[in-house]
Amino acid sequence: MKKYFFIGIGIILVLALALVAYGTWLNISDEDQIAHRMDSRALRVNGARVSRMDIVPMVSLDAVRFVSDNMTDAIALTDGRIVRWHVGKNSAVKNGDILLSMRDEKLPLKIQQASSAVRRAEAALAQMNSAYQRQNRLMAKEATSKEKQEAAEAQYLAAAEALHEAEAQRDQYILEEGWLNVTSPVDGEVLLIYQQEGAFVKAGMPVALVGDFERLRFSTVLADFDARHMGIGDTCLLEFPDRWSMGKAYDTKFGAGNQGWNQRVEARVVEISPSLEDPSDVRRVVCEVDNRTRLLEPMTYTGITLHATSPLRCLAVPLASMVDGSNDKVFVVDSDGILHREWVVTGTSDGRYIEILSGLSEGDIVVTSNLDGLKDGMRVETIMEEE
Repeated sequence: MKKYFFIGIGIILVLALALVAYGTWLNISDEDQIAHRMDSRALRVNGARVSRMDIVPMVSLDAVRFVSDNMTDAIALTDGRIVRWHVGKNSAVKNGDILLSMRDEKLPLKIQQASSAVRRAEAALAQMNSAYQRQNRLMAKEATSKEKQEAAEAQYLAAAEALHEAEAQRDQYILEEGWLNVTSPVDGEVLLIYQQEGAFVKAGMPVALVGDFERLRFSTVLADFDARHMGIGDTCLLEFPDRWSMGKAYDTKFGAGNQGWNQRVEARVVEISPSLEDPSDVRRVVCEVDNRTRLLEPMTYTGITLHATSPLRCLAVPLASMVDGSNDKVFVVDSDGILHREWVVTGTSDGRYIEILSGLSEGDIVVTSNLDGLKDGMRVETIMEEE
């Protein structure tokens, strides 16, 4: 009996071991299949080919400060009380036009007194000249002394100097009388009026701001690859935000042909420094704006985009293919569908495509979507954008 018992126990153990071995084989097989499936799994992404195309370069400018080369204060040159403004705000004026008239109650009396002093000095000079000439005649006849002749000459010269001083004082008062009319220092229009009629102003006090806004300038610092697509005399277009507020600091009137915020503002490049012949990573570009529509004023505007007017033929990829904001890395898909992260050197952009200076070749495929989480060596299934 014991013999059969042990045989039964042995059979049971063999069956148990066989079951364990079979289960282990199934687990290993399933894991291999899962690993194989994971290895052969491909992430679906969008892609685009590196190609040569025309792009219109653009540069986003965070803030642009427009200035006028022809804007300055009209200054009172003497003390006085304003009795009349001859112009109003936004009036067009020329250099030298009278803006306002002032009055100084003491000045007419000063001019009268100075004129009387001139007449007295003229009379004294005539008297001293007569005495001096008489001494010269007597000296010629040896009828007077050298001392008397020299004294008469000194009195004559002193009288002449006194007349000169009296005339200078009178002319100064007459000049100050002319200063009571404050004139425009430049051609333009009256932008601001600081003082009203009846106000008393001191010499050196500004009374109005006059300026010409038909031509404005701004300067910006651009990377070399952006500045190189510009030249002295080239034109570009300024695009303002869709919801740009047209508030005016000086409340100037709009000119004819103005279309509101949708106006296309044209700028002309007038200076690039350092010059394009000199090596530099960045360059200062100065542009002049045709502002005859009076759309702009000398102030700071934000969110402006500067567009070139001539297309650039270059090797380019979608801007969406850039891995991050540094625009120096992309994922390239090889012929086996394997990802490779490549370093690139980029240039200018039109907001949708970006110029490739080095790192890629025409026909390469770059990933343009699902960039987060991508790594070198991953397998992807690429859906081409152009298809």
